[in-house]
Amino acid sequence: MEASSPFTSRFEESAMRKIRLRILPFLSALYFIAFLDRANVAYAKLTMAQDLGFSEWVYGFGAGLFFVGYLLLEIPGALIVQRWGVRRWTARILLTWGLCAIGLSFVQSATSFYIGRFLLGVAEGGLFPGIIVYLSHWVPARHRAKAIASFVLASPVALALGGPLAGLLLAIHWLGVPGWRWLLIVEGIPALAFSVLTWCTLPDLPADVSWLSGDERAWLIGRLNAERRASPESTTTEIAHLFRMPIVIFLCAIIFLANVGIQGFFLWLPTTIQKASGLSAPLAAFLSGSPFVVATISVLVCSWSSDRSGRRALHIYAPLMLSGIIFSITALSSLSFGWLLFWLCASSAAIYGFGPSFYLLPSLLLNDSAAAATTGLINMFAALGGFVGPTVIGKMFQMGYSFPRVIEFLSICFFLAGALCFFVRRHLRGPLTREIF
Repeated sequence: MEASSPFTSRFEESAMRKIRLRILPFLSALYFIAFLDRANVAYAKLTMAQDLGFSEWVYGFGAGLFFVGYLLLEIPGALIVQRWGVRRWTARILLTWGLCAIGLSFVQSATSFYIGRFLLGVAEGGLFPGIIVYLSHWVPARHRAKAIASFVLASPVALALGGPLAGLLLAIHWLGVPGWRWLLIVEGIPALAFSVLTWCTLPDLPADVSWLSGDERAWLIGRLNAERRASPESTTTEIAHLFRMPIVIFLCAIIFLANVGIQGFFLWLPTTIQKASGLSAPLAAFLSGSPFVVATISVLVCSWSSDRSGRRALHIYAPLMLSGIIFSITALSSLSFGWLLFWLCASSAAIYGFGPSFYLLPSLLLNDSAAAATTGLINMFAALGGFVGPTVIGKMFQMGYSFPRVIEFLSICFFLAGALCFFVRRHLRGPLTREIF
């Protein structure tokens, strides 16, 4: 059989090594830039809010509006990649979001902040589900959790490096322009550069590249085709019916609740650290990267364990339920700043550990078109959670709720997301793995 052939093993090893070297780093760089540009508002807030007179409500609502624009292109973006390929679509995304990211540096009022964040979300929409679909065209299922991890890993890495970078940029005041505006300008430029690189260098399919040998290409295409043929017959259902499938609804609910918590966690993390430590804005931004260093390690460990064991649902509900428990500890008023930072790091490790296994599920459970549409739908609910989280938190602060009450709300969202996955885990059984849970 193919799985036991030494030739197949050799071709598999060499093909995957080339993909890991030539495709995955580029995709990770794209998501790294995306997260810099969507999350830098958390660091800019440290001085922007005072300069422009923004309340917590204005900041939360504006930060959340990114996701309203973002969700508009989630399903279309995934289907465009499925039908026409990733290169042209992603180059367009990078160009428009780079321009919008730089444009945010010119905001003068709450209204212009709202418009800028919304347009940035529209510009970036479709990137994530498109790349998840793209990986299914290049990476066989048993290697895909690690591949998705290398892509998702760019999120905590961007946040880990974004904090120190923001600290440096917030401290400058060139040409009479405050540091938070330079932060938005400087971090928007890489998207423009990668738009050109994407158009010129990113291949759509394995058949398009010369760096795979004939045997490697034959093995890879044959393996991917075999997995598609093994997908369940039910996934040929029309997309409208697909969205009524209970398992799809459950996945959407899980990511919605999780992302309410995630956005609340990182969008207010620099503010939390500054208030608890009394540090200046640049130093608080610098220190805010430390929880995401821990999260980076967690993503690597969880993805390795998920691929090794095949227990995908376990690697979703366990981190999420732990997030709810650990993050709630940071609400204790008796914590010193050192212990607060420790528990924030532990929370970050749990919060980001579930991602690689979760986003692998559609490609395991469904055929290509259904998986593409489902991935887009799931990310729409992630975006909806990204809007609801900051908006509700801003409203809670406006109504006089304290930081501990906000943390309790976010902790409940994490725990409920994990509990929901735990109770439906027996339905997360796919044709390409013996035991997902």
